[in-house]
Amino acid sequence: MGFSVLIPARLASTRLPDKPLADIAGLPMVVRVAQRARLARPLRVVVAADDARIVQACEQHGVQAVLTRSDHASGSDRLAEACTLLGLDGSDRVVNVQGDEPLIEPAMIERCAALLDERPDCVMSTSAHALSSHEEWLNPNVVKVVLDAAGRALYFSRAPIPAWRDAPVGSAPALPSPAPLRHIGIYGYRAGFLRSFPMLPAAPIEGLEALEQLRVLWHGHRIAVDVSALAPGPGVDTPQDLARVRALFG
Repeated sequence: MGFSVLIPARLASTRLPDKPLADIAGLPMVVRVAQRARLARPLRVVVAADDARIVQACEQHGVQAVLTRSDHASGSDRLAEACTLLGLDGSDRVVNVQGDEPLIEPAMIERCAALLDERPDCVMSTSAHALSSHEEWLNPNVVKVVLDAAGRALYFSRAPIPAWRDAPVGSAPALPSPAPLRHIGIYGYRAGFLRSFPMLPAAPIEGLEALEQLRVLWHGHRIAVDVSALAPGPGVDTPQDLARVRALFG
């Protein structure tokens, strides 16, 4: 059974204006992301854009794109509209690949789609990777996740979770064992659930953490998590990130 990759792309960005159109080795970043996603062999790769300039840039390079409303509160809301525009519903599988991940691992995309079939008890799937850096564990820009015994997400946080009550004092910084998990921002959904997501009331913890996936847990749904041996490629949030990724393509 095939799946679709949807890539939300929003032109406004406080840290990197016009981010989806940023040039990476001669192509807009969102096109680079779409090209990378195609390596996962989905049925289709579609950019869900909030601006006609993104749609135009995609079409110039052979990437399908749909124009969505510009006032969506989150990427998931944007993808819900894209599902409607594309006629995706019910059990159709959708993988949300972020538009600022030009080095996303195709195997992670495939795994998120497959996990939906393996875990009918879960409405969503996502990925995580073991942290190896104490600094990343403490970094609020690195989202962490803790799992239950069945590999489902218990909680996502920007705080260093799980808390290490008996961490050694006065020694070099260390990580607890087993290693904490970094959440990788890729999501698989069944299209029926994704289309219903904007109708779920926002959760108080979602607002506090600024993590929309917490809305799913707060309403009692489950998210399956694949713990990947693959480290995530560098994403692009700042001009410094863009320079780093451009050097890798150079």
